[in-house]
Amino acid sequence: MAQLRIEDVKQLNALALAYMGDAVLEQKVREQLLLAGRAKPNHLHKEATHYVSAKAQSMVVHRLLAEGFLTDEEIAVFKRGRNAKSGSVPKNTDVQTYRNSSGFEAVLGYLYLTKQTERVYEVIDYAIAIVEQSKGATT
Repeated sequence: MAQLRIEDVKQLNALALAYMGDAVLEQKVREQLLLAGRAKPNHLHKEATHYVSAKAQSMVVHRLLAEGFLTDEEIAVFKRGRNAKSGSVPKNTDVQTYRNSSGFEAVLGYLYLTKQTERVYEVIDYAIAIVEQSKGATT
């Protein structure tokens, strides 16, 4: 399989970046849940959705932006992902929430595909911590 060059990644459609970012986030969340031993096998999917839902991702990206956690380059990728026209929105969320989550996933996909592995996991680990804090505040 051909290797993508950084120049090629920068030219990818933002929704393609989000597609990759969704997979990277899902894998890391599943790993975290299993290693933490917090979720029983039949509850893993339900537990994972607390972290990977559009609502959670939108909340996370708002906090990352407010705290200045993202670099200028990451913000530019987020905006590309947020503004990309997907053609459809899941029925369980509103358009703005879905677009924000797509932007967040685009950042993760971009970082992963440009081999910025340490940074992508830094962002994901902080996103998980943000969701953990919000769960603590609501339970």
